Amino acid sequence: MRVLIVKTSSMGDVLHTLPALTDAQQAIADIQFDWVVEEGFAQIPSWHPAVNRVISVAIRRWRKAWFSAPIKAERKAFRDAVRLQNYDVVIDAQGLVKSAALVTRLAHGIKHGMDWSTAREPLASLFYNRKHHIAKQQHAVERTRELFAKSLGYAKPQSQGDYAIAQHFLSERDADAGQYAVFLHATTRDDKHWPEAKWRELIGLLNHSEIRIKLPWGAPHEEARARRLAEGFDYVDVLPRMSLGDVARILAGAKFVVSVDTGLSHLTAALDRPNVTLYGPTDPGLIGGYGKNQVTCRAPEGKLALLEPTQVYSHIALL
Repeated sequence: MRVLIVKTSSMGDVLHTLPALTDAQQAIADIQFDWVVEEGFAQIPSWHPAVNRVISVAIRRWRKAWFSAPIKAERKAFRDAVRLQNYDVVIDAQGLVKSAALVTRLAHGIKHGMDWSTAREPLASLFYNRKHHIAKQQHAVERTRELFAKSLGYAKPQSQGDYAIAQHFLSERDADAGQYAVFLHATTRDDKHWPEAKWRELIGLLNHSEIRIKLPWGAPHEEARARRLAEGFDYVDVLPRMSLGDVARILAGAKFVVSVDTGLSHLTAALDRPNVTLYGPTDPGLIGGYGKNQVTCRAPEGKLALLEPTQVYSHIALL
């Protein structure tokens, strides 16, 4: 069976789709997936053994110059790639009008998605041949697992979902795997940042733990923050700029991770690494860390400035 997945973004949403593939692979022996995903996250589907082909889309970049000659050529190449295969099933797990109109509509195959009352944008359901009611009051991983089960005709497993990507990195783990922690300090929203003074206090609390701390970053201002956090601590390493795959390899070898609410926190969960995630204004209930040894640390009054390093440290001690 050949299936096309439409799940283009964000990083967390893409990662939350992986357990559904594992379910389907266990239920249907010959199943193979192609996956349409935003170019920035194209490495992620390739880590799952059930994915045959990754088709990159660049809607975010294209819309800046939609009718320019180079972009029109890229869009045509994308349309041709989507239409190359006749699929047994097309699953739109995005549930947005944009992705349904610009991607799902193009594909050859019976199109499945959430119905009017449960899709993220109800109008997206108009593009589907088969519409499924997927209750909203459950974790995003479980919603997607249910959508795949109903679309492909098997019973959703009752066990916890398996991302099935950790083994991809087992052979690539560095010699120092298990001897370091990773602190994911960067996120896009200001109100989801933990103050630098708090990070430095937490680093100080780990002074005698014999654990090195690695600080990744993705933009120049994040590198500057990482260097401020590391200043004066000889057991803290500011990593070089890395691809998403390289960051995943570092996370896969970590003894534990401390993270703000960011896509890389979901990647840590997908890699089965122990993780303490710091939540301020966002509610982790339906979109929080899903997986083994995922610890939620909520800030008082939803304000990360009120979350004390000693509280975070107490969670680390239990990992």
